[in-house]
Amino acid sequence: MDEKEFNKLKVCDFDELPGPKSKEELDEMKMPFEEYCRKAFDVGNEFAKPEALKGIRWMSTTMYIFTPHSVANLAELGAECIKVEMPRMGDPMRHTSPFNEAYLYPLHDTRPMTGTGYGFLNANVNEYYITLDYHVPESKRVFYDLVKMSDGLTECYRHGTFDRWKQGYRQVAEMNPRFIYVWGGGFGYGPKIFGGSYDILGQAHAGLASITGTHEDFGGHATKCTNWCIDWYSGTQITSCIMAALNWRLKTGLGTMIEFSQVQAATRMCGYTAPLYGRFGIVRQRWGNWDTQLCVHGIIMTGKSDFPDRPNPQEKFEARYVMVSAFGDADFKALCDVIRKPDLFSSYKTHKERVGAPAQMEIYKAIEDFAADKTRAEMVKILKEAGILAEPVLNDKEVYESEHF
Repeated sequence: MDEKEFNKLKVCDFDELPGPKSKEELDEMKMPFEEYCRKAFDVGNEFAKPEALKGIRWMSTTMYIFTPHSVANLAELGAECIKVEMPRMGDPMRHTSPFNEAYLYPLHDTRPMTGTGYGFLNANVNEYYITLDYHVPESKRVFYDLVKMSDGLTECYRHGTFDRWKQGYRQVAEMNPRFIYVWGGGFGYGPKIFGGSYDILGQAHAGLASITGTHEDFGGHATKCTNWCIDWYSGTQITSCIMAALNWRLKTGLGTMIEFSQVQAATRMCGYTAPLYGRFGIVRQRWGNWDTQLCVHGIIMTGKSDFPDRPNPQEKFEARYVMVSAFGDADFKALCDVIRKPDLFSSYKTHKERVGAPAQMEIYKAIEDFAADKTRAEMVKILKEAGILAEPVLNDKEVYESEHF
């Protein structure tokens, strides 16, 4: 598109837009984009900025990570969030490690009455904390008063529990018609509606674990993601639902009830797995650190660690992995030249030829053979100098100390 065609798309001149009142202000807005973003976002002064959800008050009768995270997201956007916990025991997540190892959940039921582990703090930031045994008659009035002065509630009890205690959506909507009520359950409505759920259950029952890890032909097996990815993912999705409900309330003046299934959310993380079976009857296989749709686009292992003398095994033995992406024909040719395997490009000149399983097995083996006498840092340097996209797989220490983050 030339300049003349581009100008036809404009409905006004940038200089005419409201905002700058002087040439200096206008020049500031026309500064290089990165410089403009740095000034606009004002990195380092985030807490001095206006908060998007200031004025919203939200109740959280939640536990563990899945539903608490959905409320913590609101708190980070400026909402006043009130975490309501049972007296003495509190949210069970308080009693998990790290740094509260006296209670090794779920191995036994001896809970310390003091101490809070990092797991709880990570999922419940920026909130107010109160204790209230809200299902006993003496506390009902306090709970109802909170409902009347709040915008919404998130709870995670078994289906129908709050309704049985007369504090479910049907009851609170009569006290506050603008109230937004969220039930975050394990399975959602269906035959297993009364079943509870944990992150690992969600990964297993939704099929995610079956496509995670290395294929059995390579000595692998179904694998659980190390972190509680379903908890965090589901909580963020609930936050999106709440934002939509707040917008709905602006239009109608009414609240609503949101029902969210942790297990069903996990199926969305499986990508095209369900449509693939529904349309073609194909059961998706595990593919390890390679990509089923792109080649080369995966993680390879080098022969030497970047930190061979470190006492921490995670650094000493694991600092050997590199992400490499060279699925375009020109990039793949450059990669083959780097690893001194020009015959590979001759055999697999097109992406369609190299994305198949036999081709990927041969290609990735050749890359790792080349990397067998190199460290992670050396391999990344070699690939980048050849114009190939490559990055080291970092551990949490490296991420924490990274200047970028």
